Amino acid sequence: MQLKIAPSILAADYSKLGLEIQKLDAAGADLIHIDVMDGNFVPNLTIGPPIIKALRAYTKIPFDVHLMIANPDSHIEAYADAGADIICVHVETCPHLHRTLQHICSLEKSPAVALNPHTPLSEIEWILEDVDMVLLMSVNPGFGGQRFISSVVRKIEYLRRVSDMRGLTLDIEVDGGIDSNNIQSITQAGANVIVSGTALFSSADIGAEIEKMRKNAIFSGRETH
Repeated sequence: MQLKIAPSILAADYSKLGLEIQKLDAAGADLIHIDVMDGNFVPNLTIGPPIIKALRAYTKIPFDVHLMIANPDSHIEAYADAGADIICVHVETCPHLHRTLQHICSLEKSPAVALNPHTPLSEIEWILEDVDMVLLMSVNPGFGGQRFISSVVRKIEYLRRVSDMRGLTLDIEVDGGIDSNNIQSITQAGANVIVSGTALFSSADIGAEIEKMRKNAIFSGRETH
């Protein structure tokens, strides 16, 4: 299973997002994590399809678009057209989740589903075969810079066991409060896609910080680099 570092531009300088994207490209990011917030499902507002479309010209790195919005079904096509490669919806906002995931697939985008920290894995256990990735939130979504919720480690472990028992090659993404100091326990539990915002953008050298995260990561007892 490949380790992927997905810097979150939520912590970037929004006055020069294009340059920030190019900086992440040069630093060796595997994905660009884009948090879309509507001020409804979560208490914050960020960016929409026009900004994502404008940013698409700055890199070929896949865009991991995390829709923290109410009624995502009405907006999926707009984000697909804007250049999203992975479209992640929240189970909490999708009453017909299987239909939503089928819609994402029909647009030839990679389907993913996210869970808030309090949401049990039983909410998605029967659609794991229909997604490429599960995103486990390790903070309450809405704002960057929060502390990692340690109980999420148990959710990672359980989800990886279920995935392995079913013979799935499931990416497990974790988002919130992750840095080079705690990445080891998170990846050892079974996560392989790591979202990091504040820790990367507050560092003096993003490339060096990404490399440090790769060095410290362990996936299922094996090094991931």
